[in-house]
Amino acid sequence: MSYFQDAKAHFVQSHQNPINQALHHLTNILAIAAVIYLFYDWRITFFCLVLTQVFALGGHAFFEKNEPAFVKYPGITILASLSWSFEHWFGIRQLWQHFRHKASA
Repeated sequence: MSYFQDAKAHFVQSHQNPINQALHHLTNILAIAAVIYLFYDWRITFFCLVLTQVFALGGHAFFEKNEPAFVKYPGITILASLSWSFEHWFGIRQLWQHFRHKASA
C-alpha cells in the first residue's frame, strides 16, 4: 500500500460515526469555500478555516471519541479527507467498484 492509501484507510477507520462523517463533509465544503473566498475576502477565508477546525475537532471530541487522523498522518490527511468526500458526494466509489467487478468477471 502507498502512504496515501495507508493515510486514507486510517482516515476512514477513524471516522465511523455518521454525525462525525457529516461534520467532516461539511468541513471539506468549508475548506473549498475558503480557497475560493481567498480571492475575494481573506476574513471570510479565515472564518471558514476556523469553522473547519471547530467542526472537525468537535466531531472527534463529542461523537467519535478518538484522535483526529492528522495526528498519525499530518499533511496528507487533508487530501485523504477530500478524496473520501468526493467519493461519497459523486458516487465515485460505487462507479469504481462497478467497473472493477465487470473487469474481473
